[in-house]
Amino acid sequence: MDIIDKYLRYVRDVRRYSPRTSDIYKYVLRNFERVMKTGDDIVSFLNPSLIRTYEVKLLDAEVPCSPATVNQHLSVLSSFCRFLIKEGLLKSNPVNLVPKPKVPKNLPRYFRQEAMEEYFRISDRYASEEYLEMLLSDIRDSKVKELYQKRLARLIISMLYGLGLRRAELISLDISSVDFGRKVVKVCGKGDKTREIPIIDALCQEILLYLKAVEALVEGERSLKEPLLITYTGRRLYPAYVDRVVKSELSAEYGITGRKSPHVLRHSLATELLNGDADLNSIKELLGHSSLAATQVYTHNSIARLKDIYKQAHPRAKNGGKHGD
Repeated sequence: MDIIDKYLRYVRDVRRYSPRTSDIYKYVLRNFERVMKTGDDIVSFLNPSLIRTYEVKLLDAEVPCSPATVNQHLSVLSSFCRFLIKEGLLKSNPVNLVPKPKVPKNLPRYFRQEAMEEYFRISDRYASEEYLEMLLSDIRDSKVKELYQKRLARLIISMLYGLGLRRAELISLDISSVDFGRKVVKVCGKGDKTREIPIIDALCQEILLYLKAVEALVEGERSLKEPLLITYTGRRLYPAYVDRVVKSELSAEYGITGRKSPHVLRHSLATELLNGDADLNSIKELLGHSSLAATQVYTHNSIARLKDIYKQAHPRAKNGGKHGD
């Protein structure tokens, strides 16, 4: 086992990084090996000059890496170097001496509250008891698949927006994740960190009605260890399914434009909570951020909105700063 494999086992088994994150770390380190032609002696190549050379190669490649991607590579190399210091193979972290490319700051995208309210107003019928009765009455009808999928789609949007979940968190929920008595959802987030998110009454009811529909489809009770949300064929949701639902549900019909993804719904909740005077620490806990810095990016959206209000309402902003007669 070489030192890279030893490190990858460490991040997987000790740091408990997700398989996706572990794969990214593996790619970066093996890419550094390949590009820099380190052979079996990667440690001797870990100095500021050669790491800077690697950075330049990434930026000047035939298909150049973006500054954000280059910084990701440097971050992985830095983490690897910290591991080597613990192992006694390095004395200091050379990545700290390497200048990093500047990344343009992009504010988190979010959907306007008015647009989301319009979506829920129009789609409320799919969350109703009347719709459930219609679905159950046609349980053997050819239309039942379409009826079920509309019901599921509405719940996916409700949970992503109402709870601020990451896509992977939504998919991983089991029936046991929802405590209807306490009205909370237990979520396993990044790094296997768990948190509890309160559920409003309307969303509780929506989940309960959905579970009744599923029980009718599968013809029996399901165990608490089974997936909370399933496709019509009984399979646990998967990333492409959730992405497809978000893109198809949130149409221009509701005044929703721009990029549509589960994460934008998460950003939307955070932005609305901040605009509603929720404190940053509470939002941090709700979203499962490891640091307050990750949550503070939403303050920029709030300031942008404040500027818009200022321009529309301030008497001097209306006339370009000129004094009235």
